Amino acid sequence: MKIEKFKVLLYLKKSGLDRNGKAPIMGRITVNRTMAQFSCKLSCTPGLWNPRESRLDGKSREAVETNAAIDRLLLGVNAAFDFLVNRGGDFDANDVKEQFQGSMETRVTLMRMTDAVCEELKSRIGIDRAKTSYATYHYTRRALAEFVQRRFKVTDLAFDQLTERFIYEFQTFVTDDKGLSIETARHYLAILKKVCRRAFREGHSAICHFHNFSLPKQTLKTPRALSRESFEKIRDVEIPPHRRTHRLARDLFLFACYTGTAYIDTVTITRENLYTDETGALWLRYNRRKNELRATVKLLPEAVELIERYRDDERETLFPMIYHPNLKRHMKALAALAGIKDDLCFHQARHSFASLITLDAGVPIETISRMLGHSSIKTTQAYARVTPRKLFEDMGRFIAATSDLELTL
Repeated sequence: MKIEKFKVLLYLKKSGLDRNGKAPIMGRITVNRTMAQFSCKLSCTPGLWNPRESRLDGKSREAVETNAAIDRLLLGVNAAFDFLVNRGGDFDANDVKEQFQGSMETRVTLMRMTDAVCEELKSRIGIDRAKTSYATYHYTRRALAEFVQRRFKVTDLAFDQLTERFIYEFQTFVTDDKGLSIETARHYLAILKKVCRRAFREGHSAICHFHNFSLPKQTLKTPRALSRESFEKIRDVEIPPHRRTHRLARDLFLFACYTGTAYIDTVTITRENLYTDETGALWLRYNRRKNELRATVKLLPEAVELIERYRDDERETLFPMIYHPNLKRHMKALAALAGIKDDLCFHQARHSFASLITLDAGVPIETISRMLGHSSIKTTQAYARVTPRKLFEDMGRFIAATSDLELTL
């Protein structure tokens, strides 16, 4: 369809003054030779109306608020027109009017779709999503609402009002105005991408806004695991008898090193999570709090000894509770007592189990993935760094395996 003329005209209906003496503002859409009138659902004092500018003169509260509403209205009309143009086919002024009024009243908008995505994830908490996963969605929604309000002076936008520039501006807002890291911005943009792709898939958006936009590259970091020297220092450190909570923190850390459990799993597992196999070996089987995936670990003698050390039939959990803020302070003290210069955090125990306890001992990475309760083996592969020791051992096995081979030319 060839567009020869598109115009939106606003005017006052002076014959319809209300009891406050204000006149309703009307609109007229012109597309080629067709016209459609509509009510703007706004009114103003006739003396403030500027017919040439289709706005109110002055800086009074009425003028500022009404002019802002007019800007939003015109933005919506133009978005409806752009949507029909991008969709293709013939249309007239009435089609633009219906598209505009529908998008303003019943259409799925950016924030409504974001709310739907957030609620969907919230409904999956405890099934295949952890409660902590919802926090990123919540903060993304809050940052998105703040950006829309600050940038466009509105509370919501139709998807047809979005452009690729919107995504770049939101990224700049998150990193520069909010001062968040590029890693955090990547999480926010990934959620926004999910919202936009869902809107496109369900027909609420005419285009897929992330088609030409690439998320910032994720920085791949090798998980921080303890060296064998540091692990032995913590294991063998002498802790004064009166520092009972420090000793408990050290033992919980060692148990996590031997089993790969995260903090929340370490302090909540019970005897029901233990079972004995046909050979008499003791196993730990539990569902991770983070993603509810099953993790299964055969307990080393050192882990069994720690369980027996804190055995209490009157307590439901295997170990006494120590809350995370207290644990963080004790980990700093433990590093000082053991003579470790680097920072020590509890989650390093899980990393140390994956690399120092299992991978360096030759345990296949597929098995380690099952023991850690990872949803994808790609997550476990982050631990598969090649150390000089492992390189020499692997080369030694390769040489031994190929010693009988003969080269034939």
